[in-house]
Amino acid sequence: MTVTNANRGDLAIIVRDANKRYGDFVALDHVDFVVPTGSLTALLGPSGSGKSTLLRTIAGLDQPDTGTVTIYGRDVTRVPPQRRGIGFVFQHYAAFKHLTVRDNVAFGLKVRKRPKAEVNAKVDNLLEVVGLSGFQGRYPNQLSGGQRQRMALARALAVDPQVLLLDEPFGALDAKVREDLRAWLRRLHDEVHVTTVLVTHDQAEALDVADRIAVLNHGRIEQIGSPTDVYDAPANAFVMSFLGAVSTLNGTLVRPHDIRVGRTPEMAVAAEDGTAESTGVARAVVDRVVKLGFEVRVELTSAATGGFFTAQITRGDAEALALREGDTVYVRATRVPPITPGATDASREADEDETTLTSA
Repeated sequence: MTVTNANRGDLAIIVRDANKRYGDFVALDHVDFVVPTGSLTALLGPSGSGKSTLLRTIAGLDQPDTGTVTIYGRDVTRVPPQRRGIGFVFQHYAAFKHLTVRDNVAFGLKVRKRPKAEVNAKVDNLLEVVGLSGFQGRYPNQLSGGQRQRMALARALAVDPQVLLLDEPFGALDAKVREDLRAWLRRLHDEVHVTTVLVTHDQAEALDVADRIAVLNHGRIEQIGSPTDVYDAPANAFVMSFLGAVSTLNGTLVRPHDIRVGRTPEMAVAAEDGTAESTGVARAVVDRVVKLGFEVRVELTSAATGGFFTAQITRGDAEALALREGDTVYVRATRVPPITPGATDASREADEDETTLTSA
């Protein structure tokens, strides 16, 4: 294996040809994965896709059957977790219930017998960074779920890890708290710049927080790239459908918000890349109109195929069209990714400027 398109010093983590089985279940299938220094990379996929196994392999909590793991140029494949220079935060963080927030954050520093003045200064700084300065005297059971996870991140950062590994850190929290915390996590990363790998099954979280996203399925990486790359230029139908709602229009996969709805077949559509012209106009019948705040979901049946699909339009457009159940309308795609239903393209790196691993 050889690393291409980047200097090795630009890479914090290199996983080469990692394989892992649990009996007949293939958790990792010849996985090649790199993480640029200082980046926040999300591992995204459904349950059983291998994302947590890959993270645990990087952490040393699981050993690959074959393959290697390198962190900042050092082969750590057989090195125990505590000697890898990592910080780890789980979905359900096991805090010391008998210790205050301050003592929980300071725990790793005290174990390493750092000078008291250094410990106090470091903890004060981290509590301020994570927004818990006013909570340092409280105990874990006196904190909200979001506050406990911020305490967990402060504790992980206290020992100056080379790499921060986050396994569904907000998965047990309600939707509004998750939304607030992912924005906070992005700001935190921009401040501390520690190389971070985040496991999540939440597409919005990955798209919102990460510099790069690796989409996994059945133990393989389907695609790696920036959020824009994987969303706008998905490698295959799985990646496209996993990253958001998908409709099939004229035999082509399109996103619902990339479908224009009109009253006449002569409607003009301003395509972004010219590909929309080839999809043509299709006639459909409105089944249902669902208001979703500032957007409206239009559920439709194709007049030609009888197939069900949806379009997502603005509330203003919906009001102008005065759509009702049973109306005949005409639809056209404004943007079409270059894949077709059922496509199973090989995995690819969406951003050619990013580092890839290739066989020598």
